[in-house]
Amino acid sequence: MSIHRALSIAGSAARGGAGIQADLKTFQELDVFGMSAITAIVANHPRTDQGIFPLPVDAIEAQVYTALRDIGADAIKVGMLFTEENIGSVASWIEESGVSSVVVDPVMIGKMGSPLLKDEAIIALKEKLLPLATVITPNMPEAARLLETDELKTVEDLKESAKALADLGPKYVLVKGGRLEGPATDVLYDGEKFYVLDAPRIDTIHTNGAGCSYSAAIAAELAKGKAVPEAVEEAKKFITAAIRHSIQFKRGVGPTYHAAYHKYGEEGVKVTVE
Repeated sequence: MSIHRALSIAGSAARGGAGIQADLKTFQELDVFGMSAITAIVANHPRTDQGIFPLPVDAIEAQVYTALRDIGADAIKVGMLFTEENIGSVASWIEESGVSSVVVDPVMIGKMGSPLLKDEAIIALKEKLLPLATVITPNMPEAARLLETDELKTVEDLKESAKALADLGPKYVLVKGGRLEGPATDVLYDGEKFYVLDAPRIDTIHTNGAGCSYSAAIAAELAKGKAVPEAVEEAKKFITAAIRHSIQFKRGVGPTYHAAYHKYGEEGVKVTVE
């Protein structure tokens, strides 16, 4: 039996809704064999209030090389890297791997407010990692921070930021408009055309891991050989269903429900090419 393969290089989220855990659930739901290289453990210590426990670079490297050497990958998804050293190392490993489908989610702030990227690492992210990406998937605050610009407020702002981010070297830029008023609109830019993806806005705060899962779904579809616009459209349907059926647990922002697209489908996504 053969199966498509995807490797996630990201943080481990103890709550189960984001990070590596979200990525592996997404890969499984989309019929892709998932592997992981954990960069840090994200969990709030009850006595010290420490929330992020980084792994040493050699531990991350061991995971990456084990996955790529023993299994191989059709796509790589990169999430939380946290440090400048990790970014440089991951960029080198990706170049050595020869994997052509790379999704970079420039994770900076967690849904629970945790800082997930050190300030000094942003330059390394822009210079070393983004140029290797097939697709980058910033949300609105991440796009603004990468560009050192004002807060994005409109779909036109998303388009302008996508054009500016494309100058950093990725083949495609997806700017996610989850914080816009009105429909949940995202903008994909390929250097020439805009693909505007509209979905109904779902009235819920329980969206923990939505960005991780969205980018993982793109990686899964790329691993299966889809072109980027088709992969993003399928991923948008996946995450819209996951948000529509999101889960509330004991405390905090609840996670998206990764099985929702498989169980219920999603017909609310419209794509316009401009």
